[in-house]
Amino acid sequence: MIAFLTGRVAARQAGSAVIEVGGVGMQLQCTPATLSALRVGEEATVSTALVVREDSLTLYGFADADERDVFERLQTASGVGPRLALAMLAVHTPEALRKAVATEDTAALTAVPGIGRKGAQRIVLELRDRLGDPSGADPGPGTGAAAPAPAAAHWRPQVVAGLVNLGWSAKDAEAAADTVAPQAEDTPDVADLLRAALRGLSRA
Repeated sequence: MIAFLTGRVAARQAGSAVIEVGGVGMQLQCTPATLSALRVGEEATVSTALVVREDSLTLYGFADADERDVFERLQTASGVGPRLALAMLAVHTPEALRKAVATEDTAALTAVPGIGRKGAQRIVLELRDRLGDPSGADPGPGTGAAAPAPAAAHWRPQVVAGLVNLGWSAKDAEAAADTVAPQAEDTPDVADLLRAALRGLSRA
């Protein structure tokens, strides 16, 4: 297993980043919170999980080991694959997911695109003893990452791209970005803005 990578951030796109390690570019699928902390040209250390399929090898990157461990434990629930597990971590922090499962908050889980009411109930039932108890303090997205949040001028395309990657249409993603624009003036953190946009879309 590849537990982590340390190297120069060579590229960052919507949903993924490339980290150069020993002259080799390693592409990582990441949450928006993890991507928002990476800076092209700068050194970064990213916790990783390798998912092996018959026709592919996919490397996933995370802000810290806790996020990676939750990603792996989420996949022990029926019907939760790597893509859905990553979407869950895009919408909720690891601590928020632990709290949602511990308190049987299915509404929080159905805020994730691809999870319906029955799926949320199944996840709560199967993961109750696997995710661990919530600590009561959520450090927020991106804790442990190497760089600060991006400037306000860069938040919108990342939020829109994150929503599109999670299954929303470009039109809906743009409209959701409009609704969180006032919030971005005070807190231009991509992960926070993405979660706020998702909450608005779920209510709609």
